[in-house]
Amino acid sequence: MAKLTAPNILEATIEGIHSAYRSGQLTSRQLVQMYLDRIEAFDKQGPAINAIITINSKALEEAERLDALFKTSGPVGPVHGIPVIVKDQADVKGMPTTLGSVLFKDYYPDRDSFVVERLRKSGAVILAKSTLGEMAGGDTHGSLFGSTRNSYDLNRTVGGSSGGSAAAVSANFCTVAIGQEGLASIRRPAAWNSVAGMRATAGLVSRGGVYSGWPATAGALGPMARTVADIAALLDVIVGYDPEDPLTAYGVGHIPESFTKFLDKDGLKGARLGILREAMGIDSEPDSEDFKKVSEVFDNAVTELKASGAQIVDPIIIPKLKELLAKRAAGPGEGEESFKTYFGRSANPPFKSIAEVVASAEFGKVSRNTQNRLKTSPDATKHYQCLMARDELMTHLLKVMADNRLDAIVHKAVEHQPTLISEGLNPPYVNYKGAPHLNTFLVFVPSVVVPAGFTRDNLPAGIVFLGRPYDDGNMIKLAYSYEQATHRRRPPASTPSIFAKPL
Repeated sequence: MAKLTAPNILEATIEGIHSAYRSGQLTSRQLVQMYLDRIEAFDKQGPAINAIITINSKALEEAERLDALFKTSGPVGPVHGIPVIVKDQADVKGMPTTLGSVLFKDYYPDRDSFVVERLRKSGAVILAKSTLGEMAGGDTHGSLFGSTRNSYDLNRTVGGSSGGSAAAVSANFCTVAIGQEGLASIRRPAAWNSVAGMRATAGLVSRGGVYSGWPATAGALGPMARTVADIAALLDVIVGYDPEDPLTAYGVGHIPESFTKFLDKDGLKGARLGILREAMGIDSEPDSEDFKKVSEVFDNAVTELKASGAQIVDPIIIPKLKELLAKRAAGPGEGEESFKTYFGRSANPPFKSIAEVVASAEFGKVSRNTQNRLKTSPDATKHYQCLMARDELMTHLLKVMADNRLDAIVHKAVEHQPTLISEGLNPPYVNYKGAPHLNTFLVFVPSVVVPAGFTRDNLPAGIVFLGRPYDDGNMIKLAYSYEQATHRRRPPASTPSIFAKPL
């Protein structure tokens, strides 16, 4: 590989960094410092991306410890010395879990979340906590930090709710990041920031120590990175059974030796892909020029899939798709129980119930979207209808795949371009526009988003590979093959190299 220098560290991968460690060209401490320098230059200054809530004050110290171990006994794990940014929804001991809200700015959890514990044991350096949709929902606005800005157009949003993680990866503030998706919270910001992201099948990755986890089922943590190879490497580290999250019992027996074994450049050859064209995003406007600009990118991606050897079935029709998706509804008591489960890990939780949050003197400062979510009482009848619709839609989807002998379904990651921040904070309060939620509605299906290029307005767009339950490895294979054939990611011009010469 080419010598890893400060200028080309911008798009550095786990493999490239480890090669530089082995050759002595780079240390983890040097790498952490470079990322910290970039955060200093671009996150609150310059373009002011505003993707970071808290820097880990011990990151350099931890990197030095790992460098010493590397010299004496080699890497401690597959992400040795790799700086990771974590969505500020997952607990990192020693750092606050703010949920992007003034209500939780001083909340310090007692211990690591399961995923962070796995990352540390595998040698990762937890570099920072990233911005998110306040209290883990909606676009990336929060009463604690304001709004995160899209580095491809600073007037536009990064999407949500894992917008900070996506923006940080895209701007090269870290090597990889952890996001969380309950509706479209990994796929949407990944697509709008020209990075890859994955929501694995529910049950592979624990939500232990993560706000909005068990007994809720839709939400799941996942890797975000600039390459699919790094997605696979990070997923290897964070999967596993966790008694604290009973949903992970479903994943037992479905974890391969390594997801990196699915990284096949020729993975698209002979693969049968069903192209799902029906508009299914929330508040999508198929007749709008904005929608058509994304469709142009998607059409080109389908052509590229075919050129890479895939057998295309275009279009596929999933019966009653929008009708059934429209029945999405939360379960009564689910949010309250999830709240209590999460804060029950702490000896001194800031609130004992959602009702206490709503009654807080500072509740009026939280975002409009968050207030609406917390004040809404789920309807038991609607939830029952949702569960019935979920079963029916899963059957329809699997039957379409079986009838057409499909390996995966491909659809737009988001059906509209990144929306304006001003339109999210003010009327018409644009939030989820164009965001599909098929995978999180069904819960037990994997999906991988990968950059597919840029619209006529030079805004990123992506495509999704969605598969059968626990066919996560093959979705990685297809996404990797497409990525390697096209290399559609382009780093943002607003966050260039800040180094004048190589190390």
